[in-house]
Amino acid sequence: MSIETLGHAEYRRVWARFHTEFAFRPSTDRFAWPGIAEPAGSATWSLTALDDDPEYALLDRLVSVVQRGLASCADELFALDWHHQSYRFATTAERWPLSPFPDGDYYIYLTSDFRLGTFGHPWEYTICVFGDQLVTAISADLTEILGEPLRRSA
Repeated sequence: MSIETLGHAEYRRVWARFHTEFAFRPSTDRFAWPGIAEPAGSATWSLTALDDDPEYALLDRLVSVVQRGLASCADELFALDWHHQSYRFATTAERWPLSPFPDGDYYIYLTSDFRLGTFGHPWEYTICVFGDQLVTAISADLTEILGEPLRRSA
């Protein structure tokens, strides 16, 4: 398998489970943020360091670090784009659907058992990394790119 579009039934099932397990609260209202119940052991970084990156070098590095970290932890992922096409794909795919950077919508990478992944919040302008293995694999690099995390969940 390389990249498969989620069918209607699977799309609804995956999103329903995500809503339930992460208490997903989509909103542009800052009082409703962070948008999910961030899992224990997660870390969330602001993406504002990318604002002064006209050549997109930091963004490219962020994407590379997240993809490399996810591929080291999982063979297959969901790539979820809120209210848009979503995918199941092998982490060995040459080109990944979506980006960890939330470009106008919530972008989520997630293992099929929901144990690890990333949650990009477009209005809070953050990326949450969850799952001990993934957080350990990429925290130092993300901190170098984005600065210290805004928060860590106990």
